[in-house]
Amino acid sequence: MTTTTPRTQQTVPKKSQAEILFRFVGWEFWRNFRMLDATFFVVILPAAMYLMFGVGMDQGEMPAGYGNVSAYVMTSMAVYGAVIATTAMAGSAAVERNMGWGRQLNLTGLTEANYVLGKMLMALLMAVSPILIVYVVGAFTGAEFDSLGHWFSSAALCLVVAIPFSLYGLAFALLFRSETAVSAASGFLVIFGFFGNLFIPLGGVLLDIARFTPLYGPAMLARWPQSEGMLIPMEAGTEIAFESMWVLFANVGAWTAIFGIICLMATRRRTSR
Repeated sequence: MTTTTPRTQQTVPKKSQAEILFRFVGWEFWRNFRMLDATFFVVILPAAMYLMFGVGMDQGEMPAGYGNVSAYVMTSMAVYGAVIATTAMAGSAAVERNMGWGRQLNLTGLTEANYVLGKMLMALLMAVSPILIVYVVGAFTGAEFDSLGHWFSSAALCLVVAIPFSLYGLAFALLFRSETAVSAASGFLVIFGFFGNLFIPLGGVLLDIARFTPLYGPAMLARWPQSEGMLIPMEAGTEIAFESMWVLFANVGAWTAIFGIICLMATRRRTSR
């Protein structure tokens, strides 16, 4: 007579949604951070541009508002890096959804809401990276603010003003629905940066045009703790002008609304098909 013993069933502990979410964010952040093309344009290029324009020029140590010119350039380059990051991350997330990658991730237990939340958290982490790197490089290469509060407030504003550009990256991805859309969106940001008084001081007609470009308001708001609206002139001896804060808020609000409307229209066009 033979007897059989029941097999011992081992239960695998089920992971919580919070654990799945944080593992997803960590994995996505590391995957994007170690990609050379993403790291170069988001982190390395802004730091290199700061060293070129903020340290390599003779005017870096000159006073500018509540700091020096190097700090002014440092904030500008941090804004550029953060904007590139939010644009690229939002655009790539939309492209992944179009390719069905979100449905594959659902097999891991990641819910649709946590997928969106995870992408948002990862985009913020990627946006913090260039700000942190550029500010650390600036601290060791002569960038100066009058107080520690100016360092923290300007860095925080660099992150805040970059958030609306997630709509910009999303709009490109929804309109063109291809991986090249993200590259195209990032390429246009270079043009917006030059015409937005971000890389070099503008004056005259170019400055008048700059007020209507997407990066003018964000850059000026991020530099507000230092400059309080002061516009650095193109040439020495030129009278210094100041920009009103309502102009900057109007610029940011208008372009955020434009990006949002484009996203809404692109989504409706997609669903109508």
